[in-house]
Amino acid sequence: MNPRIKNVDNLSFKGKKALIRVDFNVPLDEHFHVTDDTRIQAALPTINKILADGGSVILMSHLGRPKNGPEDKFSLKHIVVALEKALGRPVKFAQDCIGSEAKELALGLESGQVLLLENLRFYKEEEKGDAEFAKKLASLGDIYVNDAFGTAHRAHASTAVIAQFFTEKVCGYLMLSELRNADKVLGDPARPYTAIMGGAKISDKILIIERLLDKVDNLIIGGGMSYTFAKAQGGTIGDSLLEADKLDFVLELMEKAKAKGVNLILPLDTVISKAFANDAEQGLANKGEIPDGWMGLDIGPKTRELFAETILKSKTILWNGPMGVFEMDSFDKGTKAVAEAVAEATKGGAYSLIGGGDSAAAVNKFGFGEQVSFVSTGGGALLEHMEGKVLPGVAALEP
Repeated sequence: MNPRIKNVDNLSFKGKKALIRVDFNVPLDEHFHVTDDTRIQAALPTINKILADGGSVILMSHLGRPKNGPEDKFSLKHIVVALEKALGRPVKFAQDCIGSEAKELALGLESGQVLLLENLRFYKEEEKGDAEFAKKLASLGDIYVNDAFGTAHRAHASTAVIAQFFTEKVCGYLMLSELRNADKVLGDPARPYTAIMGGAKISDKILIIERLLDKVDNLIIGGGMSYTFAKAQGGTIGDSLLEADKLDFVLELMEKAKAKGVNLILPLDTVISKAFANDAEQGLANKGEIPDGWMGLDIGPKTRELFAETILKSKTILWNGPMGVFEMDSFDKGTKAVAEAVAEATKGGAYSLIGGGDSAAAVNKFGFGEQVSFVSTGGGALLEHMEGKVLPGVAALEP
């Protein structure tokens, strides 16, 4: 992490209004109740530090992907109750993120009070990184705090452009811990260092996989992307996921791993199904021997054992992407076995970083969230940071 970037501990917020970019893009059910408040909980330490200092807080976030201006189902008013419960205090709500009402409410905020602004993405200007829009947002607060690591890779108005309008700009605790933990696997990690890559597509992970080949001792490949590897090696994969345009790349990757002395570990067997359904007819196939009319939806028992064996010997572990369709009970055993092994290795002294998105959801689903070193809240942001890209939301905090 850039040592020049300040964090909330470097300032006193007494008598100040902190404008905080948070990531409250939380899941809602059909009655608009928050079903998982992990992201709200993650923002509490920063909010509470500012309030304890004697400051007031103005929160701004996006929710979902509204297409054309305001839509009720994407209104942040739906999360006020959950936010009040988490904070243990009332939360004022502005029905717009800019304009006279937001200005008035922000102006009237007293020490210890909290204001939540309406969804930033109700304005096209947010995603376009519009400076005029950013300036209007900036006029609401005295100090800018970015605690939304999950959107740090986006050059949006509220994450990258707004900071230029503040003399005091800092990162929150969540952003700080995200960057520090990422640096643990990027810097000089304890060895053996194992990266576990899963998920559907290789194309989403090309840059990170190539970069990891210079850093890791073991690279485990599972999930949908493993079938492209099986096919490239001359196997049959039935109706499994395939990126036909990545077959040559996969072979090159295997050569590169060999040349760099990286132990590339691929599945030995796979749980197969007649259809993409929990209750479809199922079977087991060896690697590269999936018959026509069948598809691979999880790693098999031999693979689970092989992967766990490697993970348990590791001292640093990075995991990004599930081993199968873990949302369906019939195909969650591979992902669960990896989660178990990572938790076990952590208990034995290994450092483990779970890379956001589906991996974070899986670790929490199986109850291992508390048993790993760190669960990242930013899938895309973490990957881009690890690929060596500059994150606009982080760069904007530099003095």
